[in-house]
Amino acid sequence: MAEVPEHLLKRAQEARERAQAQQGGGGEAAPESSGAESADAGSDEGSGGPKIPDHLLDRSKSARDQAASGGAAPAAAAAVATAPMPAGPAQPEPTGPGGGTQRLLTVVKSGSIQDVKATPTDKVHVWPHLLVVEFVAALIFTAFTLIFSIFVNAPLLELANFNETPNPSKAPWYFLGLQELLTMFHPMVAGVTIPGIALFLLILAPYVDRNPNKKPEDRKFAISLMTIHLMFWAILVLIGSFFRGPGFNFVFPWEAGLFFDL
Repeated sequence: MAEVPEHLLKRAQEARERAQAQQGGGGEAAPESSGAESADAGSDEGSGGPKIPDHLLDRSKSARDQAASGGAAPAAAAAVATAPMPAGPAQPEPTGPGGGTQRLLTVVKSGSIQDVKATPTDKVHVWPHLLVVEFVAALIFTAFTLIFSIFVNAPLLELANFNETPNPSKAPWYFLGLQELLTMFHPMVAGVTIPGIALFLLILAPYVDRNPNKKPEDRKFAISLMTIHLMFWAILVLIGSFFRGPGFNFVFPWEAGLFFDL
């Protein structure tokens, strides 16, 4: 049931009060009150206020007539106040472009409710991405070693003679750096102190340099530390390989020859 507007209820209450006053004072004032009510309705219609529908005016007029003729005024006024609105022409409901009846509240930018850009990730699965690459690399190096060994003989010397010590006697190339340090420092310093300090600095490097960037130009501290370490060891190996002759003395390879075998 449709709710009766408040201004109509107020007018019905005023009509009920007038009807009760007319019933108590006699039926002589009915034409005047009817004329006054019509004048009020006309003034309401002429002014900018809300216009009362004609069917409500007719019902209020009939209620006043019944009150003037001695009818049951309270029942008529109550009927006017609580009467349902007549079914008029159906007003079309506003619809959207797609025919929907939802009302648009606000427009929210997509960036505030969803991530429109994919977040780059640097993580891949070990299988198959990493293991396949490692397996292919192992196959390539195995094939290269096999083909190389077919065409190039291994650099093996004759059987060792315990009565003759080769001069110079050099360690394998990956230990020549330590052997070179032994010619300059005490064995405790060359074999323990200096390598221990180098390894300790490499262990501390990740805790000193906490830069998460992976670009070499932005990792100057880490790149510099590793470059110094590699160059220091590479220079010692090169000196021990090509610049040490008999007695492990310093020689120039272009003068005394090359005293180095793989």
